[in-house]
Amino acid sequence: MEKKFMGFSWSLVGVLMFIMILIAKSKSVDAITCQEALLSLMPCRPFLTGGESTPVATCCSAVANINAAASTTAIRKDLCRCLEAASRSEGVDPDKAKQLPQLCGVTVAISFDPTINCDTQWKCGAVCHHE
Repeated sequence: MEKKFMGFSWSLVGVLMFIMILIAKSKSVDAITCQEALLSLMPCRPFLTGGESTPVATCCSAVANINAAASTTAIRKDLCRCLEAASRSEGVDPDKAKQLPQLCGVTVAISFDPTINCDTQWKCGAVCHHE
């Protein structure tokens, strides 16, 4: 029997809590907000948390769209911080996060690596790299 909280399944409660956290953490970063980026990455969650072995097509589309929106160094740095914080709070597998762009066939200008220090290890040109 599925456990319920106030009449809702725990999985629905978890998704709603995740969205509430995203709204609370929302911060505008020029062309895309942290909230927009995280909401668009929701299809990636099963892959990033280890539930799926490959990302779904909608996840890869989100990765490409976020990458396209990361058009300035400031946006890339803000998105890096956003993804880093969300990765810690959502139990993202760092290895899966590092694999995501390659598995989606996207050369990214932002890092999906939750172990990166966005403030000290970020070097941005046309494509950003970390040491």
